[in-house]
Amino acid sequence: MAVLAEELGPGPFALVCLFASPECRFAELIAGAENFFGEAHVMACTTAGEIGRAGYAEGRVVAVAFPSAAFSATALMMDHLAERDAQSFGARLVRERLALAERAPDRTSVFAFLLVDGLSLKEDILAAALSPALGGVPLFGGSAGDGVDFARTRVALDGVVAQDAAVLALVRTTLPTRVFSLDHLLPTDERMVVTEADPKARIVKSINAEPAAREYARIVGKDPDQLDTFTFAAHPVVVRIGAEHHVRAIQRVTEEGDLQFFSAIDEGMVLTVAEKQDIVAHLDAELGALAEPVAPLGILGCDCLLRRIEAEQAQTVRALSDTLARHRVVGFSTYGEQFGPLHVNQTITGVAFYPPVEAG
Repeated sequence: MAVLAEELGPGPFALVCLFASPECRFAELIAGAENFFGEAHVMACTTAGEIGRAGYAEGRVVAVAFPSAAFSATALMMDHLAERDAQSFGARLVRERLALAERAPDRTSVFAFLLVDGLSLKEDILAAALSPALGGVPLFGGSAGDGVDFARTRVALDGVVAQDAAVLALVRTTLPTRVFSLDHLLPTDERMVVTEADPKARIVKSINAEPAAREYARIVGKDPDQLDTFTFAAHPVVVRIGAEHHVRAIQRVTEEGDLQFFSAIDEGMVLTVAEKQDIVAHLDAELGALAEPVAPLGILGCDCLLRRIEAEQAQTVRALSDTLARHRVVGFSTYGEQFGPLHVNQTITGVAFYPPVEAG
């Protein structure tokens, strides 16, 4: 922690974010952070991989600090997600948002950053419930990870470590900001219908009235006994919401031959197989567009684990990592991303920070 604190500089900071490999001693890390960052809120999560200044990393702790000279922040933990109505967090969020606006009215760029336990299965409900209470403040975030083990994910705020919980930071700044979400997928004409599902567990039991895993494998031309994370990353499915399509990524095949998803699923949902654009070229072009007319000072990003897995399969991890580094993206690999009222997959979602606009 002393090394991280030294690299971040003397502060003071309004907010510090820590993205920690599941290999680290998370509780000790969080306890130690309380001794280094003064009055700053410290929010953290375990990851499915880290994104540092040199791009993708493993086994690290990445720290991002928001200096008090340009940022004001407030943060709240929402715990026991399985037991509580997500709507119950709304009133508290409204109070925090109004209090922050009163405290820092001259810091007119505002965003909300959400970290959620990636095994809670509550990201969809939580994002949808929080959105109205934000009063138009753009929200983005990521689901905490556990490498590729899917066993134990954790979040933390101001010394308190929790599971089945989420942490939300509201940030106001003098810097111009832009919240964004990108994916490189295009829907095809190949569709399938969910005919039996357990929405609470995000499990699909049948597709087109056939066993789910077997039917998915048939549609994408794969052996049903060989389905794995690489298959799901290479052959994503999307659902149409309004005029846009959003990924509904598959996490695994259950012992019963069902498909468990990373995000909300329900009977009657029409899923469309998507085709991929070149992930490196697409990311470079889209991040380049964020640099018009001026390049960001930096980008805080939540990048889906499935994007890294896809790049591993295509042997383009180094190129994708270099692209993230060149565009000054730091953050972590997630089990899913939040963008506005939605929980999505196979995207990179984040906020870009720009130089202050000069008066006159």
